[in-house]
Amino acid sequence: MRRSGRLLTWTAALVALLTAVVTVSAGIGPVWIPPATVGKILLNALALPTGVELAGGVPRLVTTSPFAYPVEDVQRQIVVQVRLPRILLGAVVGFSLAAAGTIMQGIFRNPMADPSIIGVSSGAAVGAVGFIVVPFAVPFGLGLRGAAFAGALVAAFGVYLIATRNGETPVATLLLAGVAIQTFLGAVVSFLLLQAGESIRRALFWLMGHLKSATWLDVSTSLLLVAVPFLVLLAYTRDLNVMLLGEEDAQGLGIEVERTKRVLLAVSAVITAAGVAVAGIIGFVGLIVPHVMRLLVGPDHRILLPTAALAGASFLVATDTLARSGSAEVPVGIVTAALGAPFFLYLLRQREVHEL
Repeated sequence: MRRSGRLLTWTAALVALLTAVVTVSAGIGPVWIPPATVGKILLNALALPTGVELAGGVPRLVTTSPFAYPVEDVQRQIVVQVRLPRILLGAVVGFSLAAAGTIMQGIFRNPMADPSIIGVSSGAAVGAVGFIVVPFAVPFGLGLRGAAFAGALVAAFGVYLIATRNGETPVATLLLAGVAIQTFLGAVVSFLLLQAGESIRRALFWLMGHLKSATWLDVSTSLLLVAVPFLVLLAYTRDLNVMLLGEEDAQGLGIEVERTKRVLLAVSAVITAAGVAVAGIIGFVGLIVPHVMRLLVGPDHRILLPTAALAGASFLVATDTLARSGSAEVPVGIVTAALGAPFFLYLLRQREVHEL
């Protein structure tokens, strides 16, 4: 099958899977709502632009839903206002972590790489825990999530600057710089936790990764911060494919290797920071999902990147549903680690892991 056909087939299948997971997840909770009812609520929420009207002299877009299924108002409120923001935020975060993990594994040519390898998660942890322990002013009123986002970007670009010399950034140096910065920032987080006092519970809860306090504003902001950079990543998938041959060979084939690495690292840092800032540290999504999808669709990043991102969205929505389905809610970061680690060990036992 041609590449475009394979991409279309896998994309359609994964979109259908994500739709099914979201529909089932939105019905699960203290109040059970059948999937058919959830589907009607979601269809009713669809709105198409039908015109423009003036409201107080200001143009306003008029939308109309083509569906009008009868549903109970209480069920609609539960799905649309309570559960759907959390579910969609989980989809966006899973999408971002899996996409960033795919790019990192391609850059490092190593299936063991993940988004945290350049210090993004550790930097976000310092920013978030620092804000919790010693609240400080964050521009534009962004608060905890703004502090985490800023910390993630500062750490990632700090690792890049340390590893870059004479305009070149060797992958091995980047990896070692990332490990060193992660270790240092881990010590900073530990020190901050010692000073946390009564706020230590909030700090630990954030570090475990969760989607509990999701809002529609979080969804729209995160979606914007992820969608636009993701299009940039898609534009570089061919160059990343060539770089799998080795940097010298890629340079000989006309790829601007250093420029490509800079762009991919910067954009991956942004989308990872966008996910970590709203959900805390959620491990294994960016490691396992790209690895599994590579086994299924192959190493061509033109297919692997979009399919891994969609699979990551479904994976995190499913695991978060499991995390909130028990008698006591568990942070989703614990669930992804508990499920991900044994599954990854199973893969290692069943299949030999090769360099990319």
